Parts: sequence; C-alpha cells; structure tokens
Amino acid sequence: MNDESSPSQAAHFIIIAAGFVVVVAGMRAAESILVPLLVSAFLAVISASPVFWLQRKRVPAPLAVLLVVMAALGLSLGFGALIGTSLDDFSESLPRYQARLTQELAPGFQWLQSLGIKLSEETLLQYVDPGASMRMAAKMLSSLGGILTNTFLILLTVIFILLEASSFRHKVQAAFGDPTSAIQQFSKLTTAINNYLGIKTIMSFGTGLTVTLWVSILGVDFPLVWGLLAFLLNYIPNLGSIISAVPAVLLGYIQFGIGRAMLIAVGYVVINIIFGNVIEPRMMGRKLGLSTLVVFLSLVFWGWVWGPVGMLLSVPMTMIVKIALEGHENTRWIGILMDSEGASTKQYQSLFTRRTTM
Repeated sequence: MNDESSPSQAAHFIIIAAGFVVVVAGMRAAESILVPLLVSAFLAVISASPVFWLQRKRVPAPLAVLLVVMAALGLSLGFGALIGTSLDDFSESLPRYQARLTQELAPGFQWLQSLGIKLSEETLLQYVDPGASMRMAAKMLSSLGGILTNTFLILLTVIFILLEASSFRHKVQAAFGDPTSAIQQFSKLTTAINNYLGIKTIMSFGTGLTVTLWVSILGVDFPLVWGLLAFLLNYIPNLGSIISAVPAVLLGYIQFGIGRAMLIAVGYVVINIIFGNVIEPRMMGRKLGLSTLVVFLSLVFWGWVWGPVGMLLSVPMTMIVKIALEGHENTRWIGILMDSEGASTKQYQSLFTRRTTM
C-alpha cells in the first residue's frame, strides 16, 4: 500500500506546485487589473463598518454607501492635495540628498582604509548603496500615485462591492436556504478581516500623524512624506516601522548630523512601541500576529509579484490566507505555524465576535 500511495502523493504535490506557478504567473501578468481590484476590495472592507452603522440608523443602503464613499473621496482628495507638492519636491531633491549622503559617508570609507582594509569607495558603493532606502521610499510613494490614476475604476468597484455586501446574506439564503457552515465561516472571516483592517487603519493613521509632528519639531524636510510613509508601512508589522524610519533618519543625518538623527530614530521607536505594542493590542483584544519570518517572506513574495504595491498589501493578504486556513480543520495546522505565538484558533474568537458585541 505504501509503495502505491507514494507515487500518487508525489504526483498530487507536483500538480499543486505546477498550479501554484501558473497562478502566480497569471497574477504577475494581470497586475494592471488585479491591483486596482484588490485596493478596491480592501477599501470596501474598511468602509463597510460605517455603511452598516448608517443602515442600522435606518439610512437606505444606496444613500449610506453614497455618503461613506463621498466622505472617503473628499478626505482622499484633500489629503492628496496636501501631500502632492511635498512628494514632487522630494522626488526632485532625491538626487541631491543621495549625493550629500555619499559625501557624508566618505570619512567612513577613509577610516576603513586607515585600518588596512583595501577597498575602494567605488567598489564599496557597488555593494552598499546608502541612498537605496530613499529611492525605495520614492518608488513606493510614486507607485501609490500610479494606483490613484485608476481612481474612477476603484471608486466604482468600491460602490458596487458595498451595495452587494448588504444583501449578500439574503441572496445566499434565498438561493440555498439556511446558511451552511461554509457561509457562517465566511461571515466570521469577513468580520475578522474587517476588524483587523479597521483597527490597523486607525493605528496607522495615529502613527503617521505622530511621526509627522515629531519630524516637524526636529526640523526634518518633507515631514508629510515621512508621515505618509509611516502610515502606509505600518500595515507591515515588525518590519514596516524599520523600513519607514531609515530614510527619515538618513535625511536627518544629512541635514543636522548624527545627534539629530539619533533623536529621530528614538522618536520612531517610542511611537511604534506605544501604538504597536500598547494601544493596538488593547483595541484588538489580541494581536492577530504573523511570525516575523512569515511577514518577511510575504513581503518578498508579494513585492516580487506586484512591486511596491504588493509590499503594502502583503500582510493584509497573508492575514486573509491565515484566517482562512485556521477556519478549516485540515489546514488549521498551517495557520498555527504562521502565527507569531502558535496560538489556537479559539484565541481569535474576540475578533470574530467583536462586531456582535459592539
């Protein structure tokens, strides 16, 4: 029996692996279509709570969706107008900052040579590029601007998703009778994702606002850019705060020297400890955590598939996969291995039931 089952298991694994490769290749090829749709889906999930709240206040569904979408659009346009000039100025100043940073690091290269390390500055810069983090920040922010060029498509998609969300359960009941366990699990999944993204968005906004105020007090150029970067990268736990801090610290070093750069770094650490380790776990009941290895691998994978936008969406998408895996008995062990603490699914019950208790 074992000899007969081994080839079949190997063939099953090969088929799954081949299907995975085909799906990933398809996602890369369809990036221009899938990325706006995914952004629309996440925006719809975040907007669902105020829409449902308005419906509970007896506001008609179309009017509730219109009010929420118009409010979100107004905030986005206002924020875009506020941040747009800073982004343009930062992109124009980027080459100058990179040249200044290389000049500031020149004494370090000379010190290494004085220690007997025979390494030319040109050779070292080929492997260690001090301006890479600034270029990555500029590329990530410009990619976000590229998504916003599809605003009309994203806006329509969000509206249609929200209109369908309010009647989805009734449609399923009319089509199949009483909801099955699969539908109930889907409801738990959407509730958990909604809670996670909603709370994470509030925490990210608080982090970005505090970072903006801190770097403004210290006199760092383009504080709105660093606040926006902190807001976006806060969706990536553990690694996002480090990535967002590096270019701001380097710019502080270029402008004011090592002392001010250390103050900027300390501020980032304190802000992320307060929001990420104190406030967020209390609001969420429990951090719906991924292990650091899973976060890093998802960052690399989705960044390779969809570029900087994939990096921003990597953790929410991986969280969806993790919650879905934990909801099925046969795959629950994979979800537990992905968790930062190896906790069981029962510990996430507070997130699943939070909507009903609020």
